[in-house]
Amino acid sequence: MTWTVGTYVVYLLLTLPLTVWVATTLSRNGRVFLEDVFAGNEDLTDAVNRLLVVGFYLLNLGFVVLFLRISDPVEELGGLFDTLSVKVGVVMLTLGVLHFLNVYVFNAIRRRSRFEQARVAPVAPQAFLPPTQPAYPR
Repeated sequence: MTWTVGTYVVYLLLTLPLTVWVATTLSRNGRVFLEDVFAGNEDLTDAVNRLLVVGFYLLNLGFVVLFLRISDPVEELGGLFDTLSVKVGVVMLTLGVLHFLNVYVFNAIRRRSRFEQARVAPVAPQAFLPPTQPAYPR
């Protein structure tokens, strides 16, 4: 008897709840970050948050299912743990990379919007003050 089917079952029992938990956590805690990125526009924040969750599920669950296949049969219980450790580890690393990629992209959007807001002077200059000391010391 091989443990291949058992490995499939345990793999899915680990990765599917892990995916749901990560998506829920990112959605709930990422909303605050998205509000800042989109300058408090709650409708846009909610829409982007939902789209990100759907994209996350599609991408990650698709990866989990594609990564399900085991090339060699799992002959013993120890092989089940060896196979699971690699498969679940790869799924977790993929989740982490995707998360940091999303944070990087939205942080770049946030920086750009703040830079554009800073370029517009809130009040027209009233006067000019000459420098009190030379710009470059001699």
